[in-house]
Amino acid sequence: MGTISEEVKQAEGTRQGKVDFKMVTFSLAGKDYGIDIMKVKEISKANKFTYVPNSSPFVRGVFNLRGDIISIIDLRIMFHLPAEKKNEDALEDMIILRLEDYLIGVIVDSIDKVVGISSADIQPPHPIFGDINIKFIKGVVENEGRLYIILDVERILGGSEEIQKKETSIIPQLFEKKPEVAYDSKDEGELSFNFIKETLATFKSFFVSDVNIAWVKSRFDEWKGIRAAKGSDLQLKDPEEAEEYLETFYSPESGVFWSDKMREAVSAVLPDLSGGSISLWNPGCGRGFETYSFTCILRNRYPKARIKVWANDNDLLAISMAPNLLFQRHDIPDFYSPYTVEGKNGLQFSQEIKDSILFEYHDVLNPNPFPEVDLILARDILSFLPVINQQLLLKEFWEKLRPEGVLILGAHEEAPAGEWDVITTSEMKAFKKKM
Repeated sequence: MGTISEEVKQAEGTRQGKVDFKMVTFSLAGKDYGIDIMKVKEISKANKFTYVPNSSPFVRGVFNLRGDIISIIDLRIMFHLPAEKKNEDALEDMIILRLEDYLIGVIVDSIDKVVGISSADIQPPHPIFGDINIKFIKGVVENEGRLYIILDVERILGGSEEIQKKETSIIPQLFEKKPEVAYDSKDEGELSFNFIKETLATFKSFFVSDVNIAWVKSRFDEWKGIRAAKGSDLQLKDPEEAEEYLETFYSPESGVFWSDKMREAVSAVLPDLSGGSISLWNPGCGRGFETYSFTCILRNRYPKARIKVWANDNDLLAISMAPNLLFQRHDIPDFYSPYTVEGKNGLQFSQEIKDSILFEYHDVLNPNPFPEVDLILARDILSFLPVINQQLLLKEFWEKLRPEGVLILGAHEEAPAGEWDVITTSEMKAFKKKM
């Protein structure tokens, strides 16, 4: 392998080839592989495939891909490679291939990104690649310090008479004829977008769903321009690049006391409540900056009401600091001054404000004991939960909120249109539940 790497490096010094070959890259048993992007329809995740009796061990079953019944091949088993044992509910990484006039899915360990290279840099395969029969390898290429083995998927799955003869009588779906679909350049954009979604989840636990898809797509269009200006590819290679992608996602004035502009925006979405008490649930409160800000705004808006705030976070250090938060006069707008007192080491909020808030260590996905509330403040919380948990928490919000109550989400998050009416302002994204 060292000899091939040296040859590739030497070739790179003499070639100035343009990028004319793109491949979807993935890993198998700790090695990097690639497949010609022209053969790839999409990437996906799935589990619980429909078992087909008497099929070869590498055939995991068949899968319904939006109405197309396609066969699923586990490349690890086909090539006798080790594979991590997963529980029954774990999702498998799949590449959906378009081979001539049929579709087939292949399972791999993990999917990486789209890599562009010059086809002139592809070297012939070498017998030292003992994991996979050399006849199934199209070539090898080095890119950014990684050596990729490019598979000849048509020879593996489409051109192998032995496999066709053996399998077609057992699994007709494996080589079922599909309508021929011409390659469209937009497919590549969809693949890149799917990789962005996957890497945001991997690096930052940010999960793309209906809650945030509008922002993610808009940011993707911006991202293409940003990366083109830098001469970089679209993919997110590490947590730092993922954080750069998310840079414009976060709601304004997170982690600070809210300005007068934010206070006015919040006041504009508050309901006209006539009861003797006002209640707020603030999951993901952190050190309490937005909790205290909101509580002071409520005290100002409803001066005669009894205010009760449940503020939760699963960051033990942050939540333990919140009840006795200290700050300096220059840290707050003048609006908050009537609600503060001088202490030995700085300002604190008054006892009246503190008594209105119950800070608790709590995971938002666990049951909570408090009753229905008038307001829920949950900015930038949903997007950092797996999609199923986003749905469960939105259901919890709907059930916990009183009929005239208001849900405030992050600036780039949406509640389901069928269940919530939108209240729009320039700084705040708020919703009322439909009755």
